[in-house]
Amino acid sequence: MCLLFSTPLYAQSPSIQELKAKIFDARALQQTFAKGLQFCNELNGTNFYFAPRDRVLDLEEFHRSLTSLVKQQVLNPEKKRPWSEQDATDRWAQVQQEAAKDKANCQLVATLPDLEKQLAQLQKTAAPADQKN
Repeated sequence: MCLLFSTPLYAQSPSIQELKAKIFDARALQQTFAKGLQFCNELNGTNFYFAPRDRVLDLEEFHRSLTSLVKQQVLNPEKKRPWSEQDATDRWAQVQQEAAKDKANCQLVATLPDLEKQLAQLQKTAAPADQKN
């Protein structure tokens, strides 16, 4: 009997909590990824936002550049030695993940108005149900 009364009577549904979490994430991205958001029309998975230069880079061009760095034995400033195949492979994997993340970030921020509408609608329908209990 005690267990029944220890749970809140007006607990919100998981879908409301999920929407609130997505809205929170989208609003946070609006602040943390603000400069990158202006390039969302280009961040479609084939490009990534390069924050140090405030620009978008094409993945395939970047891959060619990495290959060229290895062939020319250009100094890798992070490793303080010439670029190796492994360095290029690691960096390639990293920028592919960045491209996917940038695309997902743009998609999430773009859905913010819809998420807010859905939340408002769910909260309206949940309020009468709570009043019945």
